[in-house]
Amino acid sequence: MFKRLSFILAVLILAAVAGMVGVGFYLSPQDNLAVSDAIVVVSGGETNQRVAEGVKLYKADWAKVLIMSGAARDAKDSNAAAMKRMAINSGIPANKIITEEESMNTFENAAYVRGIVESRKLNRLILVTSPYHQRRAALVFAKALAGLPVKIINHSSLDSAWRKNGWWLDDWARKLTWSEVKKVAYTLVVPFPYQK
Repeated sequence: MFKRLSFILAVLILAAVAGMVGVGFYLSPQDNLAVSDAIVVVSGGETNQRVAEGVKLYKADWAKVLIMSGAARDAKDSNAAAMKRMAINSGIPANKIITEEESMNTFENAAYVRGIVESRKLNRLILVTSPYHQRRAALVFAKALAGLPVKIINHSSLDSAWRKNGWWLDDWARKLTWSEVKKVAYTLVVPFPYQK
């Protein structure tokens, strides 16, 4: 009896550990890079790291255009304008950066970027955001771009505090992770709110 209970307890502990690790990897999908039409950088948490990753990808010739997406809640400049300045200061030509300055959330990022994708006839995008936000952003962008022949390649920036294989060690990261899991679940079940 004791051996059986020990075995069951060990299986439950292993399942809990696998579940914790699995959540981090689920939230942060990473695809193989391929040469693309544009690199889309979404503003939000750790915007500097997101821009740095977009710049790095551009300089490595993964795409010829950067799309910076995001408004600002309080500042007079949009997040996209600030991101453009960061990219220019990193050596990216201003004419290779498109700004989308209206979006206030991930759904709007995707909706407004769709307009850019349609007008420029883009077919492949590298989507850059924070690792914990990557799954949700990819789901939202897929819904926004439905009906268009567009492939999304997921590629996260680094994050100073969140790790997909250690998020449970920090209280802030645990709260962020569970919040993101709930938002992903919501995204999976609701229709895209900005369909034409």
